[in-house]
Amino acid sequence: MTLSELQELERTSVVPSYARSPVQFVRGEGAWLWDDEGNEYLDFLCGISVTNLGHCHPRVVAAIRDQAGQLMHVSNLFYTEPAMRLAERLSRSSLHGKVYFCNSGAEASEAAIKLVRKARPGGDVVVVYGAFHGRTYGALSATPQEAKQAPFAPLVPGFRAVDPTPQAIAGAVDARTAAVLLEPIQGESGVNVLSTEALQAAREACDEHGAALVFDEVQCGMGRTGTLWAYEQTGITPDVITIAKALGGGLPIGALVTGERLADVFAPGDHGSTFAGGPVVAAAALAALEVTDDPELLARVCELGERLHAGLERLPHVRSVRGRGLMLACEVDVHAPDLARRALLEQRLIVNATSPTTVRLLPPLIVGESEIDTALQRLSAALAAAGDGG
Repeated sequence: MTLSELQELERTSVVPSYARSPVQFVRGEGAWLWDDEGNEYLDFLCGISVTNLGHCHPRVVAAIRDQAGQLMHVSNLFYTEPAMRLAERLSRSSLHGKVYFCNSGAEASEAAIKLVRKARPGGDVVVVYGAFHGRTYGALSATPQEAKQAPFAPLVPGFRAVDPTPQAIAGAVDARTAAVLLEPIQGESGVNVLSTEALQAAREACDEHGAALVFDEVQCGMGRTGTLWAYEQTGITPDVITIAKALGGGLPIGALVTGERLADVFAPGDHGSTFAGGPVVAAAALAALEVTDDPELLARVCELGERLHAGLERLPHVRSVRGRGLMLACEVDVHAPDLARRALLEQRLIVNATSPTTVRLLPPLIVGESEIDTALQRLSAALAAAGDGG
């Protein structure tokens, strides 16, 4: 179908909850996408940190094909090998506790909220401004952004929002606190890196009052920052991590991973999901995890992140750059949403704007030096044109 035909179907048949760009993608490979007219695009957004291994990674595709030909679904009332193997692999690579599977980052947030409140009934959850934990009601209630929350009030009670500073976080935790829920690097608000001091304050306050420390690694996990999990670079170990996005290599899966202390809080019947941890997506995730958890690949993420960071700092109209690994954002003195659209339609470079002044870049972890240089050239051209008002 043509793009115009798809747009007409959207107009008549699709709930208008997305502002889509006027491009129809039909194929992807590595860091590249192709539209229905055969135009080639360099993807430096990765479906918002989902296709971390690039589009259609051969090992992920092979795992999906093999498993889809054997067994697709039986429910969590029975055993399947891919889910059990994936749980063991996730636990071993992180907190050495236990794993609950779900279908998305928002669902992982919901599971974490339920877990910590069962562990401390009636307890509040401390969150910080700028956070984004999802759009379902519990996750949205943990996301202190007025524009996202206001249309859907009243929200779930029991969340306390504070500034992401050591003093504010420590001051908010007391004997009634069930957990502190943080993103080590806030993705949707523009790649804002929480300070090590803030994370340490949260850890110490949780330890003092018996609360749980939960790190939302939905966007910053799975190798995005140059270690498999972002917390590994902080020296601070949480009690729980939530993951999703890149875990499935392009398929939808989320997970909550506990440390040993909270591993057995949930009992049968406390939580569940029809599709969670199904054989096909678990096989894909196991393949994606095995490819990602490679010291050479992760070292390359750090090296290439430095190359991209330095290149962004040299571009016209860029005022500052922040982030870690291949999770970066730059502040610009032109209108960032217009810039992202210009980069897409004129330069065939995919990035996105998280605010009127912020451009976010999330290239695939398998990107090469030449592709980074090409992206910088294309973004530079878009910036120059935006600065000229052309």
